[in-house]
Amino acid sequence: MIPLRTTLALPILLLVACGSTTPSPPPTAEQREFAECRAEARASPEMREIGRESWMNNTTNQARIQNERAETEARLFADCLRRRGISRGGGVEPVRRRNAI
Repeated sequence: MIPLRTTLALPILLLVACGSTTPSPPPTAEQREFAECRAEARASPEMREIGRESWMNNTTNQARIQNERAETEARLFADCLRRRGISRGGGVEPVRRRNAI
């Protein structure tokens, strides 16, 4: 005997599982450029050098490395887009917080 909850939930679960059969549109050229630049920024020698400075058991160092990675990746990503002639749009440069040591 199947419990009542299971009997009521089964049709709903089946409908949710079916989902939409509409395929997602192919990526635009700009989306591909963004993905390529993001990959290039993450694979850069500068990012590897920052990773070498990481001390796993030092939380202060980990916070500094995380901030430095984010800033460097954003700069490299923007540089790549600029080289390809793509504008990211307007905005304000984020505030850079410096840790007092």
